[in-house]
Amino acid sequence: MVISALQIDVVSYRPSENITRIDKAVNALPEGTDLIVLPEMFSTGFITEPQGMAEPADGETLQWMAATARKKDAALVGSLSVKTGDRYVNRCFFVQPQGEITTYDKRHLFSYGGENRHYTPGKERVIVTYKGVRILLQICYDLRFPVFSRNHSDYDMAVYVANWPTSRMAAWNILLKARAIENQCYVVGCNRIGKDEHCTYHGGTQIMNPYGDVIAHCADHTEGVATAELDMDALHVFRQKFPVLQDADSFSFSR
Repeated sequence: MVISALQIDVVSYRPSENITRIDKAVNALPEGTDLIVLPEMFSTGFITEPQGMAEPADGETLQWMAATARKKDAALVGSLSVKTGDRYVNRCFFVQPQGEITTYDKRHLFSYGGENRHYTPGKERVIVTYKGVRILLQICYDLRFPVFSRNHSDYDMAVYVANWPTSRMAAWNILLKARAIENQCYVVGCNRIGKDEHCTYHGGTQIMNPYGDVIAHCADHTEGVATAELDMDALHVFRQKFPVLQDADSFSFSR
């Protein structure tokens, strides 16, 4: 599977402008890309007060994702601010070319930034299988909570879509590496660049192998694409030769 993670500059509260720029970047990707990863809240920037900005679950941005997945014959994944009924959620959409859509609602809301005041946390851990690869869907702050992402031999890659600020990039880099090593999996960390009213973002988008080695990354403060091909045979051989997951403690997160 070929993964392309897009590191983009997101303009706050400008969904049409952001989608136009992202669409151009996606269309420039070479044929053969299987999965396109976008940052957290890629259409609006990280908004903690979603009233008036959140989209319905089947809104225009999701329609764009579905149309783009069909056109590129590739899956798209990224999160949006969504209103469902009388609730708001930070929802990750995994959209396949054939139209199948899998969703994951962010469990760990960023209380330090006030996300918990208006959004409802998700309850379910979500894994989607695409082209034979089992993919754990995660959003930004989830990265700090290893029990939730513990690999019970049920996934091969974890995808973290994020708006992770420059001031905490040391933690971003260390935690991505830790998640790859402790879970014997590939890890994709897709972050934005630019700034909003609260933070600056310099990127750090990267793809890691199960040894915690960076196999693709984007330059800091620059829009770009990190692309890597996953070697699933090598992953299976590594897990058989060094069976870390079989020796793991038995525990799970509480709902």
